[in-house]
Amino acid sequence: MTYGTGLNPPSSEPFATAFEQPRRGSGAVIPAGGATQPHLPAVPTRRGRSTWLWLWAVLAVLLFGLVSYFTSALGTSASIVGLVLALAPFTLVVSAMLWVDRWEPEPRSLVIFALAWGAIASVGFALLVDLGVHLVLPRSPLWDVAGTVIQAPIVEELGKGIGVLLILLMGRRAFDGPVDGVVYGALVGAGFAFTENIQYFAVSVIEGGAGSLTWTFILRGLLSPFAHAMFTAVTGYALGRAVRGGASLAGSLRPWVGGLIGAMALHALWNGSAAFTGLEGFLHLYVVLQVPLFIVFTLLLVRMRHEEERLTKARLGEYAVAGWFTPEEVEMLATPVGRRAGMAWARTLRGDRSALMKSFIRDATALAATRQRAVSGRDARAADDERALLARAARTRQELLAR
Repeated sequence: MTYGTGLNPPSSEPFATAFEQPRRGSGAVIPAGGATQPHLPAVPTRRGRSTWLWLWAVLAVLLFGLVSYFTSALGTSASIVGLVLALAPFTLVVSAMLWVDRWEPEPRSLVIFALAWGAIASVGFALLVDLGVHLVLPRSPLWDVAGTVIQAPIVEELGKGIGVLLILLMGRRAFDGPVDGVVYGALVGAGFAFTENIQYFAVSVIEGGAGSLTWTFILRGLLSPFAHAMFTAVTGYALGRAVRGGASLAGSLRPWVGGLIGAMALHALWNGSAAFTGLEGFLHLYVVLQVPLFIVFTLLLVRMRHEEERLTKARLGEYAVAGWFTPEEVEMLATPVGRRAGMAWARTLRGDRSALMKSFIRDATALAATRQRAVSGRDARAADDERALLARAARTRQELLAR
């Protein structure tokens, strides 16, 4: 195996700890280059800053429009009640997704964008389409059902799916596989559900008072907080699988459409169980269909997390063969047990160096993801990221082991 970026793996005097740095292994050759940089380089920044600014400007305008709509159509008091209650399921879903994402945390900017897109752009798109349909077509009981079972799944999942696709386009080097796709998709869905819940809760207060609000909160906040997150996670999963397989941006469009269709189908099934069966039928389908779906979703998340751990260990193992890490370091950096042991050890060092250990773990995990991008051939700039991350990891190791 020959793989490298021109940096030499550090080979100073052996350390008398588990962090001992071996000399270059014979199983791989990393091309010789300049000495490891004395200062900590930054990972190359992503391009497209002006595009991000335009997207945020559009979101700001849409947010102003949504706030105006809610306060004028529903009233300030009812909107505030809806906002406060909507925070409960929103916090639950976001916390769960960040827990899933803790192995290789996504950039905070992309997490915030995913939530904002779902809460603002996706909802605004759905409201505009709904307004246009109502202006063109007369209201009728039949159309109300069709709007719930057909229009809502198609329009809402399309709006949310565009957000997931934008995250891939703008943050491609932070979109590494199925887990990332599920996390981004679920966060977009969580944002959408948050704003939609504000509307539903506010309408319940206005039309039925406390009793209606309580029942609506039970249905949406307690029984189905993960519904929208789960729907859009299907779109994210499809994109993540394509990315992991080395698909180009253009090649990701077909899986994206396939994921959208799956998300729309799940969404339609969910809405249809309430529209066609009534409350009793909905509760029955909830128990025999929706709960099992959620269990399957959870089990798939666990399986994908284990796959991420396995992949991290395999990729870091390749660097160990080349002499950048010891086998003990790979075990520490790429397993949950090893990470806990490493953090506990770092806290015993002079000055509590747990923050340095967190950085070491984070950079090593990012390095494994970068290696995967290089192996799949989908990122021409992976070598630049690798160079910076290797230097950072080496520097952090030195600081950890400093007397």
